[in-house]
Amino acid sequence: MKPGETNLITDISGLEVGNAEDHLIKTGTTILIMDKPFVTGVHVMGGAPGTRETDLLEPERLVQKVDSIVLSGGSAFGLSASSTIADLLRQEGRGYQVGNQVVPIVPSAILFDLSNGGNKAWIKNPYEKLATEAYRTRSKSFELGTAGAGTGATTYDLKGGLGSASLVLDNGLKIGALVAVNPFGSVIQNGQSNFWASRFEYNEEYGGLGSAPSFDIFLQDKIFTQMGSKSNTILAIVATNADLNQAQCKSLAISAHDGMARAVYPSHTLVDGDVVFSVSNGDVPVLDNTRDLLALGNAAAICVSRAICRGVFLARSMPNDQLPTFESLLKKSN
Repeated sequence: MKPGETNLITDISGLEVGNAEDHLIKTGTTILIMDKPFVTGVHVMGGAPGTRETDLLEPERLVQKVDSIVLSGGSAFGLSASSTIADLLRQEGRGYQVGNQVVPIVPSAILFDLSNGGNKAWIKNPYEKLATEAYRTRSKSFELGTAGAGTGATTYDLKGGLGSASLVLDNGLKIGALVAVNPFGSVIQNGQSNFWASRFEYNEEYGGLGSAPSFDIFLQDKIFTQMGSKSNTILAIVATNADLNQAQCKSLAISAHDGMARAVYPSHTLVDGDVVFSVSNGDVPVLDNTRDLLALGNAAAICVSRAICRGVFLARSMPNDQLPTFESLLKKSN
């Protein structure tokens, strides 16, 4: 395996990503747009999810494909971003045909970023504007770190962010991940400048620092005594060029959750609302069903781990931040 051409989820053909952010509020929205409806699955873990139209993505449901996926900050307020995207898609005549009407299918998930130092005293919900901007500026290339849904994201001890990564398997199948990193837990080992998921790194994409020379796993458990009003949740999308049905997409999403567990300690907690969407563009037939699906699931987990680390690694310092960036931690430790 090796990273794709751009090491972004958009290495999967037919995908574009749009980001929009408000640094005063410290929040943002990220959208994934497909050039045609894609087969999509989902799996939700953690105890505090905030979602829209995820029930529709179960394999036994009527609708098998979606037009866009929205990841947003803002907790429940951010769910309004998906309504805006649905309106914009409808104006283009895109969506599920019901009689003489077209209904865009736009699943979404939100993360909690309401206590991160930003100015939340808005009068008009800001996510309609953010979603519109993200829709109009979507592209195959996009910013990582303090961008989109990762703008106001935090981890236990560092700023979070938006990350992405991709892999090309030896058999030509591709997988990519897009992650808004906002977990209750930590991505680094006992406050040291070493990522839990360091062993999955390619080409020093998040510093090449390797694992910590020594750490005590039990020291990390001080997290549980310092909850406060912690923001939380990791939102992820994994995409592949493999031709998968909806049940296979759900299986892929389940496997991708392993990437969170490898990159964040603790992960999938009661106060996290971790969600993984998975999409297939259907370009490449799956010839060896079991072997290819096993390989894709493993690659999806690796991509999610790497995307989590990249999102934190690329976060930028901004006014009124309540937590340091990884970059500032690294400078301090040196």
